[in-house]
Amino acid sequence: MDREAVGTADLGRLHVEVGQHGRSAVFTPSGELDHHTAELLSGPLTAALDAGTSRLVVDCSNLVFCDSTGLNVLLAARLRAEQMDGGVHLAGMQPTVARVFEITGADAVFTVHDTLDQALQE
Repeated sequence: MDREAVGTADLGRLHVEVGQHGRSAVFTPSGELDHHTAELLSGPLTAALDAGTSRLVVDCSNLVFCDSTGLNVLLAARLRAEQMDGGVHLAGMQPTVARVFEITGADAVFTVHDTLDQALQE
């Protein structure tokens, strides 16, 4: 799979890689997405949307924790992307992260894929 890496951000507990794959911006957060680290993902998501990219793919396979602040970052990106006729696709969620989405009902408003490859094929 050809993915062009365009940047990274790191704040100890969270590392975010940003890339491009076709018309999708791809974000790979690794670690803990919470109140203290959410800006590391929020910033690049906002930048992609500001640049006109409306199809955002978040590879959650290395995300080990997500609190309500992290969930709100993803929900805000989803709202903006949908206003641009796009969307946020989540891929490879670990059980502990998936549980947060199930409990809150957020899994019903995102397009969720088992793997990153599946998310990039659409």
